[in-house]
Amino acid sequence: MDVSDSDKKAARWAHDLFILNVFFFHLLLTPATIMLGIGLKGLLIPLALSLSVIIYIYFRGQREHRWFVAAHWRLAFKRCKLLLIGYAITAAILLLAELLTGGMKDARMADIMVTVITRIAIMPTLILVMVTVVMEASATSLVGRGEVPEKILKEFPPHS
Repeated sequence: MDVSDSDKKAARWAHDLFILNVFFFHLLLTPATIMLGIGLKGLLIPLALSLSVIIYIYFRGQREHRWFVAAHWRLAFKRCKLLLIGYAITAAILLLAELLTGGMKDARMADIMVTVITRIAIMPTLILVMVTVVMEASATSLVGRGEVPEKILKEFPPHS
């Protein structure tokens, strides 16, 4: 497939934006909120910022008219869906922690349990962050070669 340099640059931006989102909001801002002791509500800040980037990636892929570029924005959004699964698992574990500690009489023990469970709850999202970064690095090399994965070709054929 013959792809122009400007199309490659526009397609690569989808993957670069995803990686920037992951590194900045997950690998820098999330640990910072934990270390500052802001609490569970502090974890909503990187989550909200990351979700805004994910929403942008989705809408950017939907309105793109150049097929190659749109295919890569859609590929980046597929990776975003994996991240959203991690968020859902983390949220479910945090909800479980709230239910378990809500009726505890010893407030200090409840605090300890929330702290421990919060650290465990972040793991699914962190694992999916690492997996998606590797996948996006692979996608970036596809952009450079002017290629689109077979799965995306089947779901989003050229000139559809």
